[in-house]
Amino acid sequence: MKGRINTALGEITINSDVIATCAGSVAVECFGIVGMAAVNMKDGLVKLLRKDSLRHGINVTLNDNKISLDFHVIVAYGVSIHAVADNLIANVKYKVEALTGIEIEKINILVEGVRVID
Repeated sequence: MKGRINTALGEITINSDVIATCAGSVAVECFGIVGMAAVNMKDGLVKLLRKDSLRHGINVTLNDNKISLDFHVIVAYGVSIHAVADNLIANVKYKVEALTGIEIEKINILVEGVRVID
């Protein structure tokens, strides 16, 4: 799927992988987020992804040129999950809309695990 922006000089097309990578890089900068999670639906296993594969923990859907994002995250132990999710939503909405120029309609946060930080 691709987001499209029409301008006076033509059309700008943004691939959903670009949106996912941007959103993933914003997410790992947020306090309380340890990283993105890859979920193996068959086995029910959750794996922490490396920094170079951030987009694999994010599902991007584009409907009527509006973005919906699903984040599969692992949070740090001892932090307020609600506060972390609110912070993640606010940061991703602001930065992805500023980067792409496409409105974000919905952001879903799926907490797949908790990790103790040394």
